[in-house]
Amino acid sequence: MKHTHVRPLLVGAFALFAALLPFITGNLYYLHVATIIGVYWVLIATLNLLVGFTGQLSIGHVGLLAIGAYAFCLLAGGQGWNPFLALLTGGAICAGIGLLLGLPSLRLPGFYFAMATLAFGLIVSELALAEQWLTNGSVGMPAPSFPAPFDTPWGFYWLVLGIAAFVTWMTANLARFMWGRAMVALRDSTVAASSVAVPIYIVKLMVFVFSGFTAGISGGLYATSQTYITPDAFIVNLGIYFFVAIVIGGRGVIIGPFIGAAVLAAIPELVGPLAKYGTFFYGFILLIVVLVLPGGFGELIASLAAKLRREPQVSTSIEPDLEALRSAIQIKP
Repeated sequence: MKHTHVRPLLVGAFALFAALLPFITGNLYYLHVATIIGVYWVLIATLNLLVGFTGQLSIGHVGLLAIGAYAFCLLAGGQGWNPFLALLTGGAICAGIGLLLGLPSLRLPGFYFAMATLAFGLIVSELALAEQWLTNGSVGMPAPSFPAPFDTPWGFYWLVLGIAAFVTWMTANLARFMWGRAMVALRDSTVAASSVAVPIYIVKLMVFVFSGFTAGISGGLYATSQTYITPDAFIVNLGIYFFVAIVIGGRGVIIGPFIGAAVLAAIPELVGPLAKYGTFFYGFILLIVVLVLPGGFGELIASLAAKLRREPQVSTSIEPDLEALRSAIQIKP
């Protein structure tokens, strides 16, 4: 088998496993965890474009997640909108807010941009708690479900899987072609990027708006997965965990942060009685990854894939032509 066929086969095998997971496991709890991983991945996949490819340290996307969740609940639950239309509208609202937030903040240097996004996440969290006329405050609100066939745990899982696959396809295509090269050039050196006519500010803004849209979509899916939302579900630590997931998976690698998303969703469920130490486990895993795998699991996967693609070297021995050598050095009288 050629090494060039290994990657498509692995991707196909994983896609088949993900599609058949409801049949493989009859445990609804495991299916719920897999659904949460897919919901987080919808947000983290595009956040990785912003953090890993353009180098913008955004740690306030939990604010956009919260806005998307509340918009979905208010429109689909309170106003009776079609859930799919409400989901897209929530994404559009978050894209618009991302545009308004990105216009001034993306002109700031990296550290100050990170602080601006952190402040945005804190503001949204406080508003969700204070504005009871809109969000019901600490009481929260129920989240509507999607129509059949997506109104069951299996149907909703497949809906999340389809959206996550589509977002992954979009991010992979953005990273592979011209936009991906522009983002990487911008991350490595803004001076070099501007010297080759890369529109630095426009690239940053468009990636930020795109990540805002998918964060809104993720928020609507997250609300349905939880069935009931309160401001406590959107603490700022969750935004930091999204950033940690990218570091664990590997910045600038498309599929690597999926491992981080899986860790992010699985730890609270796996530690069980030790859930109150969840932050400790996140910090411990981050410390191990930074010390042992500075590039994250994505870099490890990429290096292994490069070794698989490398053609084996065939050693050849060179036998000298002794007769020709003797005739060449023979001294004639």
